[in-house]
Amino acid sequence: MFRRIGNAVVRHPVWTIVAWLIAAVAIVATAPSLPSNSDESSFLPKSYESIKAAVLQEKAFPSAFTPSAIALYQRTDGGKLTAADKQNIARITSQLGSKHIDQVQKVVPGQPSKDGRYDLTLVQMDSKNAGQPKQIDAAKVLRDDVKELAKGTHLDVKLGGSAAQALDQQDSSKRGQALIGIGTFAIILITLLIIFRAPILAILPLVLIGLVSAVANGLIAYATKLFDLQANSSISSILIVVLFGVGTDYFLFLMFRYRERLRAGDEPKQAMINAVDRVGEAIASAAGAVIIAFLALVLSTLGFLKQMGPALAIAVAATLVAGLTLIPAVVSLIGPKVFWPSKSWQREPENARFAALGRGVQRRPGLTAALSGLVLVALSLGTLGFNATFDLAAGSMPKTKESMVVQDEMQKAYSAGAAAPTDVFVSSTDGKQLDKSGLDAYAQKLGAVDGVANARLTQLNKAGTTADITVTLKYEASTDKAIDAVGEVRDVAHSDAPEGTEAVVGGMSSIYKDIATAVNHDYRTVFPVAALLIMIILGLLLRSVVAPWYLMASVGLGFGATLGATVWIFQEGQGHSGLMFMLPVIMYLFVVAIGTDYNILMIARLREEAREGREPREAAGMALRHAGPTVAAAGFILAATFATMMLAGNALLTEMGFAVSFGIAVAAFVMAMFFTPSLTALIGHAAWWPGHGDQAREVPAGAGSPDAGSVPGQDRDTVAPDPSGRRG
Repeated sequence: MFRRIGNAVVRHPVWTIVAWLIAAVAIVATAPSLPSNSDESSFLPKSYESIKAAVLQEKAFPSAFTPSAIALYQRTDGGKLTAADKQNIARITSQLGSKHIDQVQKVVPGQPSKDGRYDLTLVQMDSKNAGQPKQIDAAKVLRDDVKELAKGTHLDVKLGGSAAQALDQQDSSKRGQALIGIGTFAIILITLLIIFRAPILAILPLVLIGLVSAVANGLIAYATKLFDLQANSSISSILIVVLFGVGTDYFLFLMFRYRERLRAGDEPKQAMINAVDRVGEAIASAAGAVIIAFLALVLSTLGFLKQMGPALAIAVAATLVAGLTLIPAVVSLIGPKVFWPSKSWQREPENARFAALGRGVQRRPGLTAALSGLVLVALSLGTLGFNATFDLAAGSMPKTKESMVVQDEMQKAYSAGAAAPTDVFVSSTDGKQLDKSGLDAYAQKLGAVDGVANARLTQLNKAGTTADITVTLKYEASTDKAIDAVGEVRDVAHSDAPEGTEAVVGGMSSIYKDIATAVNHDYRTVFPVAALLIMIILGLLLRSVVAPWYLMASVGLGFGATLGATVWIFQEGQGHSGLMFMLPVIMYLFVVAIGTDYNILMIARLREEAREGREPREAAGMALRHAGPTVAAAGFILAATFATMMLAGNALLTEMGFAVSFGIAVAAFVMAMFFTPSLTALIGHAAWWPGHGDQAREVPAGAGSPDAGSVPGQDRDTVAPDPSGRRG
């Protein structure tokens, strides 16, 4: 199949390129816009208690006041607010309300802090548009207006709350995306220049993958709208890295093999056909493993991950198609001039370092497997200290952003949970009015729960059938203590609810509690499904039942080592309270799926060497010698591109960037180069059971060489070694 694809695109390169350009223009021109949603509650399905509470609140208290933005006032000298300051605050609050800003429903004064140094203005917005672009735009107008109204006073005013956090998160994402894009381009360009010493080859993947990126983003926008998926601004940054990192990997897989075929004496166009034929299966299998692993995210209960999975799968699928069609077409059109001005492509280097590494694996596979395995196990011990944090807003932007400063200052000035109180909604199950005296006693029980600052009955609906009891926690909503406390509040709310009533608990801490439950569900579902599907792909590629097991075991060790190292660096080293809650899921998919690429490339090359008639140990050594440079180059570029995410300046992308880049480095430089080939050498022919994938294939008389146009007497694209050990 891959030979037919290679033949088609190489024989008709212009038509292939034109088809890509037409498709790109059509998709980009007609694709819908991709809105972003930063409302954490929208990531959960309606079956969770916190979402049931939000739905009930909207129904029972449609005019209930829930601030989306909070203006926090303090004197510029840090002293207590004076009478004149309070008059100015009242004036600003009144004038802000009279402006009738879009999305703003109410503007009311808040409570001053107990120390007299802070005061608030509370702004309610349309809850239906929480986290949507309309509300983000309104937050920008609010921030500008409230600062303008405070000019000429001794007041320093900052805007916080969920709407302001969404605005700051969007700004931070744009800045981070720009830095990630620049860093990714620079790394790919410089690394390819060093590897090939050819400017055309260094620039070519950036141009081609840029075209693929436009197509992929358009297809993602279509899929998001078609399946009503949730979008998040962080996905754009991840997409840049996936498209350019994975795309460059596949470009390298193809170009290394193309160069090898040219060195073997193939005519240029035939060299590209043979390259697609030989490496196409490895690229397709590697991409298939990544796509299936990402699609496993549709089993997630979190809307954020549900959208991320298909988006990344579409990106990798587009990259795969380009790797098998667009890249071969363009390179075959240019021919060997793509390597200009370097002439090193004409002769094969000795690859002394990789040859030495190959000989080491060949001679001592047991020692190599043991040492590399011990490194992975030692790093994996760090997973025992893993702890999750759930504040997606704080994790998506630096602490210096205005909304984050407001959040921190409010925690000091007010009760830590005052900015995001917990609501217990009690509803009559028989339609009768609630007994107010019973509700007061119920509120006292809730107030006595460990971790609760106070609890009070705040309102009844018009029919008197639903009550809202506001519970203020002692802790900030996203902390472990707050999440534990809201769990106890739920227990008491359910067990001690007055007779004939039913209680549900809402608020941000309740949402975080449900997110924790959803993530645990994803660990039990997404992980095994992704692993099983990748194993099936490996089994089909290698025609083996044995090899997929130890390959997945090695990748599992790589995941454990990556998570352990991340825990040690960020939790133990930098003192973070925990890692972002979705990090293990994302890390698992990237490290397991993309990390498998290098195992696939190495094991496919090992199989080729075995088919040349070499014994398992020699085949492992030769595979490392000849596939090692490709794995090293691709692994370095992909790890470095993911590391650019650390430039974004927020906890989520910093942790993700380090974890994934470290995991890919482990996959390339530990697993693929040492652990996998040494294990395969130790297991020997049994690794390919029940098939015979490592047995030499005889070419029927008169059938010709599998690689037409190769050097006479050479029926594979691996040249038999001469007595000196050099090839070709």
